[in-house]
This record gives sequence, structure tokens and C-alpha cells, in this order.
Amino acid sequence: MPEIEIQVESSSTTRLGTSRRTRWPERIIAIGVLLAICYTAELVLVVLLLSILCAFILAPLVDYLVGFGLPRSLASLIAVIVLMAAGYLVTYASYNQVVNFLRVLPKYSSGIRESVMSFRKQAESLNVLNPADDDKNAVTLRSPSPVNEMLTRGFGSVTHGFITFSVAPFLIYFMLSWQQHVRSATVMLFQMKHRHTAYVTLGAISRMIRSFVTANLLIGLFMVLVSVGIFAAYGLPFFFVIGSLSGSLSLVPYLGLFLALIPLLTVGLGQIPSGDLVALCAAVVILHVFALNVLYAKLLGRSLRLNPLAVSLALLFWGWLWGGMGLILAIPILGAAKVILENVESLQPYGAWLGE
Repeated sequence: MPEIEIQVESSSTTRLGTSRRTRWPERIIAIGVLLAICYTAELVLVVLLLSILCAFILAPLVDYLVGFGLPRSLASLIAVIVLMAAGYLVTYASYNQVVNFLRVLPKYSSGIRESVMSFRKQAESLNVLNPADDDKNAVTLRSPSPVNEMLTRGFGSVTHGFITFSVAPFLIYFMLSWQQHVRSATVMLFQMKHRHTAYVTLGAISRMIRSFVTANLLIGLFMVLVSVGIFAAYGLPFFFVIGSLSGSLSLVPYLGLFLALIPLLTVGLGQIPSGDLVALCAAVVILHVFALNVLYAKLLGRSLRLNPLAVSLALLFWGWLWGGMGLILAIPILGAAKVILENVESLQPYGAWLGE
């Protein structure tokens, strides 16, 4: 009898190991299909995810208006109108500076190019660089860098912008007005034994995204206002546009400091004294370090704990897949995935790997 039990146990263990091995090809195929859907449906998914983020931003306003006795549908409509009005006012206030900045941007680019060429000639005169043997006066056409294409691919399409601004308000309205129904209906999609886990997971994702979006909104507003004020005090040309770009780009994890310096250097080189430019660069660095080590710790707390390797891989992957929009959405997607993995028992080791 003991021998039979041992044989039965060993055979069941063998079948379990075989079933686990046979699932891996199916998982790989499923991941490939999912990535193909993300790539081909980029526009739909980006608009949907941006609408979700905006809905989380407006949810406290809707709850506040509902507390005064307004119907949730009316409160949601008011919140969407407030969002659109704020976007219109920002666009109207910055339109002239943005247009003028885009008009003179080639001049700044040519100035930077001349500075680089001057440095190159000095280096060649010192034999640091080996000049080419062919004609130096030949014109070389260079294709846009892959990094530039990756960063601008998610922002440069007029069709993308039109669809986003025409469809997103309706999505945001329905997400706000049908919030409770959508959550309860989503929970009902699962089996009875998994509904509690689904309910807890959705709540954790909601809290995580709300805290993340609120913290980034407040920190971004602070960074933009301080950057604009400092740049204006030093007389930097187009201080409003450059300050807004520098403060916003500073929010990009790990790359924020480098990206925040690019608009400043683009306009500042050759336009303001070198001492002022060094002081402005130091101010950007100090502001970025302060926001990263003080503001993020205070506002986010323990709601979002991701290890640097996972964040770097997420930025690389979603930036490659969706361009600039992928860089914006990479952290919320990764945070939501971490919450799901932590609440599914069989996937908890993967969630622990994503954490700190």
C-alpha cells in the first residue's frame, strides 16, 4: 500500500509539472497577441487611458458637487465643462508665446549648430577629431534621430489630437457619471469566489492612480510656476513656454532632469550671459532634486512603491511602443499591474519583484 501511494503521488506531481510546462507556449502566444493589440490600437488605448486619468482628477470635484445634492450626471457634466474651460484658458493665454517661440525656434537651432561647429573646428585644429578626407563643403542630409522620433511620435499627429479632444470629453463624462455602475458590473464579471479579490483590487488601483495623478498634478503645477518665475526674473526669452516645458518634463522619472535642461539650453545658449545660464541650470537641478526627494515622498507616501529597474524598463518599453504618450502612461500602467499582481495569490512573487 505505501508503494502505491508513492506512485500515485509521483504521477500526480509529474502531471502538474507537465501541465505547467505546456502552459508556457500558450502564455507566450497570449503576450504576443496582447502586444500586437497594444501596437495596432495605440490611438484607442491612449485616448482611453488619458480619459481615465482625467476622470480620476475630476472625481473629487464630482463627489463634492454630489454632496450638495446635485445629480451625479449633472455634477459630471459640470466637471467636464470646467476641465475644457481650463484647457481653453491655458491655450488662449499661451497661444501667442507658443506661436512666436515656434517661429524663432529655427534661429535658436542654428545658433546651437554654429556653437557645435565652432567647437568641432577647434577640436579638429588640435587634431582631437580626424577630419574626413572627402570634400568638407559637401552637404550631408541626416535623418531624424530615433530618440527624437520616439518622443514626438505620440504628440505630432493632427488626427490624434482631433480625436483626443473630440472623444475624450464624452469618455470622461460617462466614466464619472457611471462610476459606481461600471465598478460593480466589472466585479460581477468574475466568479463568486473571486469577486471579493476583484473588488479589493479595483479599489486599490483607484486609490493608487488617484494619489499618483493628484501628486503629479500638484508637483507639476509647482514646478511650472517656480520655473516660469525664475526664468522671468533672469530675463530668459519666452520664459512662459520654456518654464512650462522645463517644469513639466522634470516629472518624467529618471530622465526628468536631463529633459528639463533641454528647453533652457536651447533658448539660453547665446541669448543670455553664461553666468546667468549656469545659475538657471543650477536652479533647475535644485528644483528637480527637491521635488523628487521631498514633494514626492510627502504626497505619494507608500501608495506607489516601484523599483528603479522596473520603472526604467517600463519607460523604455512604453516609450518605444507609444512614443511620448507612452512615457506619460508608463508609470500608471506599471503601478496598476503591480496592484493586480499583489492581489492575485499565484502572481504575488511578480508583484513583489516590481516593488522596492
